[in-house]
Amino acid sequence: MKKSKKDLRQRSHRRIRKTVSGTSERPRLAVFRSLKQIYVQAIDDVTGTTLASASTMEKEFKASGNYGGNIDAAKSIGSSIAKRLMDKGITSVVFDRGGFQYHGRVKAVAEAAREAGLKF
Repeated sequence: MKKSKKDLRQRSHRRIRKTVSGTSERPRLAVFRSLKQIYVQAIDDVTGTTLASASTMEKEFKASGNYGGNIDAAKSIGSSIAKRLMDKGITSVVFDRGGFQYHGRVKAVAEAAREAGLKF
């Protein structure tokens, strides 16, 4: 049976998650991208809580009238999550690309978060 692209990504993500784990001082910055949107969460895996999140589904982003499935949207979400974490006093994170290639929108989120002051 042929594996779908989604199955292969999920398999890769399981391998990544064996080594990548977040704490309250250094949360895991998890990225998920769909064709039309991009979502980012800062997760404390010890307690199983989300410390901060940002996505293209939020009212502020939708009000700007931008499309959520391109690199410009990913950059704005990356800087948005970085600002929210900095406000909570978190400066360092572990990046979790979610099984996606570190390319395009995933890379744009990471670079925008770095430029906004987060350390990976």
